[in-house]
Amino acid sequence: MALSSVLLTTGCGSSDESGGDAKATAAVPAGFPVTIDNCGVKTTYDKPPSRVVTIHQHPAELMLALDLKDRMVGTAFPDSAVLPELKKDFESVPELAEREPSFEKVLDAEPDLVYGGYGSAFDEKEGRSRAAFADAGIDTYLNREYCGEKRVTMKDTYDEIRTIGKIFGVPDRAEDLVADLEGRVGKAADRVEGEPEVSVFVYDSGDKSAFTAGGKSLGTELIRLAGGENVFADLDDVFGDVSWEQVVERKPEVIAIYDYAGAGSVEQKKEFLLSQPALAGVPAIRNKRFVVLPLTATLVGIRSAYAVEALARGLHPESFR
Repeated sequence: MALSSVLLTTGCGSSDESGGDAKATAAVPAGFPVTIDNCGVKTTYDKPPSRVVTIHQHPAELMLALDLKDRMVGTAFPDSAVLPELKKDFESVPELAEREPSFEKVLDAEPDLVYGGYGSAFDEKEGRSRAAFADAGIDTYLNREYCGEKRVTMKDTYDEIRTIGKIFGVPDRAEDLVADLEGRVGKAADRVEGEPEVSVFVYDSGDKSAFTAGGKSLGTELIRLAGGENVFADLDDVFGDVSWEQVVERKPEVIAIYDYAGAGSVEQKKEFLLSQPALAGVPAIRNKRFVVLPLTATLVGIRSAYAVEALARGLHPESFR
């Protein structure tokens, strides 16, 4: 079932999931109060939040995919093109800032919950700590990827969706969305089953050294599901710097370029990689084999399932002919 179908079937809201506009939240759904332990911060919700600010794009897309647009009073920091089926709804939500908004700007939107995508959403030095929001009477939730506890997998994506569904009293929508995304991943994985693994180097950014995805990143699992192997899966972190000499030694067959605002365009990244004499003998460079992924597609959010298919097509194009 396509994501658009999930959105279509949930668009009208159902009586047991507190759909409709924010005023409908006065009727508290069954199952409340709900207590969530998120990155060590325990929060009890007596009813679903009705005024939410999302900081970073992937929390916003997850909210929209669960048909929770009516609960969103602001978003911030879009860093790549939004999924076409979510574009209209995304554009209808007020954008508070191009990057992380100030604490005061968030308060102006009068939210009862702030949902952050990266740890920087709640940067203490910028006055946006979770404690500061709590003191202002505002609940917070941080994407589980930034709890910093373990390797990130697709299970984290599914658990994140289910948790948000629980907080907003829409568990059925969450299960439908998880089933859709699991189906997407399964279909892509089935297409490349039995194919030889393709070695992949993730290029996020960097010139003197390469900033890449390590073994704890969701990107490593996405590559595996797509029939590949991250050449830096032994890097014991989500992201890290490696030398260009290490890239040459590991001879990647494909380079996955992460695309996001503020890090140079995809064409600039390709031009840089292709212009480096030291990389000329790397199979991916020699054969100009690149796969481009929006950064948001490599994070804990709805886009990761789409990334598996995009990667699988790039690593094993013959399986999709």
